[in-house]
Amino acid sequence: MTERTNEDWLRTLGTAEKQAVAELRETLRRGLLRALAGRAAADDGFIEDVTQEGVLRVLDGLATFRGDSRFTTWAETIAVRVAFTELRRAKWKDVSLDRLVEDAPARQPAARPEAPSQEARQAVLAVMHRVIETELTDRQRQALVAEFKGMPQAEIAAQMGLTRNALYKLTYDARQSLKRGLEAAGIDGDEVREAFDL
Repeated sequence: MTERTNEDWLRTLGTAEKQAVAELRETLRRGLLRALAGRAAADDGFIEDVTQEGVLRVLDGLATFRGDSRFTTWAETIAVRVAFTELRRAKWKDVSLDRLVEDAPARQPAARPEAPSQEARQAVLAVMHRVIETELTDRQRQALVAEFKGMPQAEIAAQMGLTRNALYKLTYDARQSLKRGLEAAGIDGDEVREAFDL
């Protein structure tokens, strides 16, 4: 493989020169193999799929390359982000939103021994659970609990049949209702931050 400057990469990929695209593909594949070494889900088929998606994303985003780093570093970063997004999506693909909501009360975060006050934390958690169960709509509850559990926004939106913007609005409204419920119970933001040592 020839050593290319940033300008060479942009020029040759901009004209879709076959040799440059092939070199980009190989560069991304090697970078992905390094970044995903040891991950069971990152088998050869996964690497090939993500490499191809990475090439397409890089080619589509050539105009956004600012030149702050080597072109290959920038391109590999894009491919690695694609890979981690796909791995996260696969992790949550078969997780039911209904099941997350059902399990929510049973899975309260454990208080750390050095927490300012376990009683304060448990009191805040109890009010949060009550508000989530009684004052949110079913869809708000599903979305918020899934978000709290770490499910990616794209997966929540897909499972709920929403656009990303509609999901954002739904969870924003849910958080506002949660905030109002906490305030109605006499718990303000400072108390939440103190209880969770934020």
